[in-house]
Amino acid sequence: MENYKIPAGTSIGHIHLKVSNLQRSLEFYCDLLGFELMTTYGDDAAFISAGGYHHHIGLNTWMSKDGNAPNRENTGLFHTAILLPSRKDLAILLNRLREKKYPISGAADHGVSEAIYLNDPDENGVELYWDRPKEEWPLNSDGTLNMYTRPLNLADLLNEIA
Repeated sequence: MENYKIPAGTSIGHIHLKVSNLQRSLEFYCDLLGFELMTTYGDDAAFISAGGYHHHIGLNTWMSKDGNAPNRENTGLFHTAILLPSRKDLAILLNRLREKKYPISGAADHGVSEAIYLNDPDENGVELYWDRPKEEWPLNSDGTLNMYTRPLNLADLLNEIA
């Protein structure tokens, strides 16, 4: 099994986050970002999704109710990356964040994708992004990906919904 590679059709099905306040997290993920509440486990956990899937994100307070955000210098999750279907969808969410005056912490063009960065109410990093078509991904002369981090032109992104 030395040369084993995980199958190409593999995907990451969901993430489960420890949060300090379930209602506040539902307001962020559902009311602001637009995820749909699928079910709850009492007052301690909720499962949310896009498009009716059983859940893309689990939220719970089982061990973290009223807890503090982890120190940024500790190990752990850097961010949850939420892949959107199109550039226009990313523009719509950016516009929504601006209308609701929700702060973003960054925006980047990575060549293969464009991304907006923000934190949820528990300081968990969230990346909202869309992938460019694979045929447009920048390549080095040896055929490997040439990913980079350059400033994202937010005005140009917002032109998608103008």
